[in-house]
Amino acid sequence: MLAAFTGYEIIGKVPAILHTPLMSGSNFVHGIVLVGAMVALGHADTILEQVIGFVGVALAAGNAVGGYVVTERMLEMFKSSKD
Repeated sequence: MLAAFTGYEIIGKVPAILHTPLMSGSNFVHGIVLVGAMVALGHADTILEQVIGFVGVALAAGNAVGGYVVTERMLEMFKSSKD
Protein backbone atom coordinates (compact mmCIF):
# COMPACT_ATOMS: atom_id res chain seq x y z
CA MET A 1 0.00 0.00 0.00
CA LEU A 2 2.82 2.37 0.91
CA ALA A 3 4.72 1.44 -2.27
CA ALA A 4 1.63 2.12 -4.40
CA PHE A 5 1.09 5.52 -2.78
CA THR A 6 4.78 6.41 -3.07
CA GLY A 7 4.89 5.31 -6.71
CA TYR A 8 1.78 7.34 -7.52
CA GLU A 9 3.26 10.43 -5.94
CA ILE A 10 6.65 10.03 -7.63
CA ILE A 11 5.29 9.25 -11.11
CA GLY A 12 2.80 12.11 -10.86
CA LYS A 13 5.70 14.55 -10.57
CA VAL A 14 7.66 13.17 -13.54
CA PRO A 15 7.12 15.07 -16.82
CA ALA A 16 5.25 13.08 -19.50
CA ILE A 17 8.27 13.07 -21.82
CA LEU A 18 10.22 11.02 -19.27
CA HIS A 19 7.58 8.32 -18.81
CA THR A 20 9.16 6.01 -21.43
CA PRO A 21 12.62 5.98 -19.78
CA LEU A 22 10.89 5.53 -16.44
CA MET A 23 9.03 2.50 -17.82
CA SER A 24 12.31 1.03 -19.07
CA GLY A 25 13.84 1.48 -15.64
CA SER A 26 10.88 -0.15 -13.94
CA ASN A 27 11.13 -3.08 -16.38
CA PHE A 28 14.73 -3.52 -15.26
CA VAL A 29 13.60 -3.67 -11.63
CA HIS A 30 10.90 -6.20 -12.53
CA GLY A 31 13.59 -8.36 -14.14
CA ILE A 32 15.50 -8.36 -10.85
CA VAL A 33 12.34 -9.34 -9.00
CA LEU A 34 11.84 -12.20 -11.46
CA VAL A 35 15.38 -13.48 -10.89
CA GLY A 36 14.88 -13.26 -7.12
CA ALA A 37 11.62 -15.20 -7.34
CA MET A 38 13.31 -17.90 -9.44
CA VAL A 39 16.14 -18.19 -6.90
CA ALA A 40 13.62 -18.44 -4.07
CA LEU A 41 11.71 -21.12 -6.00
CA GLY A 42 14.94 -23.03 -6.56
CA HIS A 43 15.60 -23.13 -2.81
CA ALA A 44 12.03 -24.11 -1.87
CA ASP A 45 11.79 -27.41 0.00
CA THR A 46 8.15 -27.84 0.97
CA ILE A 47 5.11 -27.89 -1.30
CA LEU A 48 3.85 -24.61 0.21
CA GLU A 49 7.17 -22.88 -0.49
CA GLN A 50 7.16 -24.21 -4.05
CA VAL A 51 3.60 -22.99 -4.65
CA ILE A 52 4.41 -19.54 -3.26
CA GLY A 53 7.60 -19.44 -5.32
CA PHE A 54 5.74 -20.47 -8.48
CA VAL A 55 3.12 -17.79 -7.93
CA GLY A 56 5.91 -15.25 -7.37
CA VAL A 57 7.65 -16.27 -10.60
CA ALA A 58 4.39 -16.17 -12.55
CA LEU A 59 3.43 -12.72 -11.26
CA ALA A 60 6.93 -11.31 -11.77
CA ALA A 61 7.11 -12.71 -15.31
CA GLY A 62 3.69 -11.29 -16.16
CA ASN A 63 4.69 -7.93 -14.76
CA ALA A 64 7.97 -7.83 -16.70
CA VAL A 65 6.36 -8.93 -19.98
CA GLY A 66 3.51 -6.47 -19.55
CA GLY A 67 5.98 -3.67 -18.91
CA TYR A 68 7.90 -4.46 -22.08
CA VAL A 69 4.68 -4.60 -24.12
CA VAL A 70 3.58 -1.21 -22.80
CA THR A 71 7.03 0.26 -23.47
CA GLU A 72 6.96 -1.10 -27.04
CA ARG A 73 3.55 0.45 -27.63
CA MET A 74 4.77 3.77 -26.27
CA LEU A 75 7.84 3.68 -28.52
CA GLU A 76 5.59 2.98 -31.54
CA MET A 77 3.86 6.29 -30.81
CA PHE A 78 7.14 8.16 -31.46
CA LYS A 79 7.75 6.62 -34.90
CA SER A 80 6.73 8.58 -37.96
CA SER A 81 3.86 7.29 -40.08
CA LYS A 82 6.14 6.90 -43.15
CA ASP A 83 7.98 3.88 -41.63
